[in-house]
Amino acid sequence: MTLIVGIPACARIVDEREVHLTPSRYATAVVRGVQALPVMIPPMGEMQLALLDQIDGLLVPGSPSNVHPDHYNGGDSETPDRHDPDRDSTTLPLIRAAIARGIPVLAICRGIQELNVALGGTLIQRVHEQADRMDHRGGQGTLDEKYGPKHPITVWGQLADIVGASEIMVNSLHGQAIDRPGEGLVVEARAADGTIEAVACPTAPGFVLGLQWHPEWRFAEIPASIAIFRAFGDACRARKGVTRKAA
Repeated sequence: MTLIVGIPACARIVDEREVHLTPSRYATAVVRGVQALPVMIPPMGEMQLALLDQIDGLLVPGSPSNVHPDHYNGGDSETPDRHDPDRDSTTLPLIRAAIARGIPVLAICRGIQELNVALGGTLIQRVHEQADRMDHRGGQGTLDEKYGPKHPITVWGQLADIVGASEIMVNSLHGQAIDRPGEGLVVEARAADGTIEAVACPTAPGFVLGLQWHPEWRFAEIPASIAIFRAFGDACRARKGVTRKAA
């Protein structure tokens, strides 16, 4: 049975052209780590909910853009030049519908923030400006330097079971983070400064995991990342088997 994992795309302007895109490393992680067929989901709004009948999992990727604070009553935007309303209007309903159907969801970086907002949570718009927080942005340097290991996080719950550890090293390339967790979400990892690094939804009918770092970056070289994509893939296979028998 071929697994299909949907990956929502961003809406961008590149060379004066409107394009839909997402970094190829997510598709690579789906092919090699999940052992599934990746399918990009253009950011076309709620009409894309129809695709949920065709996919076995939803991987919500990272992006330089931020969820608009209008979606969580967050007041004025502190990053007005970094929004993607087309993606917001697609991913937020897509996440809610996928969870309701029991479709496995793996949400990464911007994805964990979308997951949180979709379930009624709020975000910190500028983590690095909080007095008790460190700067979680990627900084300068090559891509390998930006995406390299930055700091340890403490892990528990379902995520600890998946990675087989209570502490792992992660990269860090985000300016925003979860403030108040959304309905049903439980925190499963934190950085030393208290920043939420992972959430799960144990009351959901299917696998739901949100990660604030980028496990897809060189995932095959990192045991914890391999384990995360394997667990997501196992959940997708389990659901596909159940739905196929039901059909």
